[in-house]
Amino acid sequence: MDECSHTRVINTVTPSARGCEECLKTGSWWLHLRVCRTCGHVGCCDQSPNKHATAHYHATHHPIIEGYDPPEGWGWCYVDEVFLDLGDNVTPQDGPIPRYY
Repeated sequence: MDECSHTRVINTVTPSARGCEECLKTGSWWLHLRVCRTCGHVGCCDQSPNKHATAHYHATHHPIIEGYDPPEGWGWCYVDEVFLDLGDNVTPQDGPIPRYY
């Protein structure tokens, strides 16, 4: 695994929504969810039509997301373009998350 220079900014976060925050507001659907490990924003993956997790990165420059549905134990650093093993340092879901696929 390649090195990530941003692991120091991995925070314990509270998820912003029980699904992609923007898709829930617009009535859109998603395939998989990602949670920002800087602020807790929940966005949809790049295989979803709206790619809100990546859009959040471009707007905020928060570097690390976590696979979130269910918590999958991995992260991704947008800056260094590397996967991270989060081990047990995962964000628990705050209740059931709707599925759209």
